[in-house]
Amino acid sequence: MRKQKKKEQAKTSIAVPQTAANKSFGWAGVENESETPQSRLYYALRENVPVLDAAISKLVRLTGDFTVCCSDKNAQRAIERFARCVPVSGHQIGLSAFVASYFDQLLTCGTSVGEIVTDEDGQAAALYIPPLTALTLRRGKNELDVEILRCDEKGRTHLLNQPELLLLSVLNPVPGELYGRSLLKGLPFVSGILMQIFQAIGTNWERMGNLRFAVSYKPQNDTIDRALAKERAQQIAEQWSQAMSSGAVKDFVSVGDVQIKVIGADSQILDSNVPVRQILEQIVAKTGLPPFLLGFSWSSTERMSAQQADILTSELEAYRRILSPVIERICHVILSRLGLDCPLEVEWDDITLQDQVELARASLYEAQARSLSERS
Repeated sequence: MRKQKKKEQAKTSIAVPQTAANKSFGWAGVENESETPQSRLYYALRENVPVLDAAISKLVRLTGDFTVCCSDKNAQRAIERFARCVPVSGHQIGLSAFVASYFDQLLTCGTSVGEIVTDEDGQAAALYIPPLTALTLRRGKNELDVEILRCDEKGRTHLLNQPELLLLSVLNPVPGELYGRSLLKGLPFVSGILMQIFQAIGTNWERMGNLRFAVSYKPQNDTIDRALAKERAQQIAEQWSQAMSSGAVKDFVSVGDVQIKVIGADSQILDSNVPVRQILEQIVAKTGLPPFLLGFSWSSTERMSAQQADILTSELEAYRRILSPVIERICHVILSRLGLDCPLEVEWDDITLQDQVELARASLYEAQARSLSERS
């Protein structure tokens, strides 16, 4: 029994992904860094500007879930089993988790690469999303195909053995370019200004919380006072330092014309509401999400209007048109490795951004229109 279990485990072992990143190199291993997506910059923007990270996360969730439908029952069971139990990059489970991570990378970097990992029998056993820093793209021989190459620790590129198991998607590519454009493209400049404003505000508040004082001693006109001005200034400095460095609150007593002022107390703090809002408006407009979904109550009402719902629905449907071919290709590879061949279709869940009352009213109007057309 133990030998049989070991044989079964050996048969179901998963191969190493072709696109697995080599830990011994990073960005320095990329041969042509000018063509590599600026993933470091975009991920740094998501870390420093929480609005960007929240926007991408919400777009991934709002895109919704899906089901794959096949006409053949055996193929349907195989697809459902794979979609429910497939490991994804070693730390997630399910085809939906793979699509969410794949879409997250696509929005952030503009280019997303995935791989179908097979076992020793050649069956699809896992899904893997490699880091883009370990890969590069180039044109094929016919100028229409795109080849995915892996970079080794010496910066050399190698063509992968099984390109039919690779998945590639680009977002809004420029004609003639291989890589897509990130959703965050154009935001590094305005985000840099926003971070400078926040950093300046933090520095000013740090100074206000830890006050600095200017102690000035003005000697009188008599000769003795002028001659001892240096010694008295040193005594005032020592006593002031002791009073301020002590843990307890102490009074400072001095004789003569001594003035104490808080450094920067006369300066006026700049109002950051207007510039910060202008920058945030540019960021929100780039994401395509209504402001209140990101926590901004800029309008008089927080209820999503019909126009905003239609625009956001069209954006999500456009993203679905990019993801559907990827899901279909994964399912076709699974069925072909199992010896099954049947048409399939990806059905997405309905996008419900409006109130259920409005949807019910729209369904009622459609039913009344159909009944009137049938009578006529």
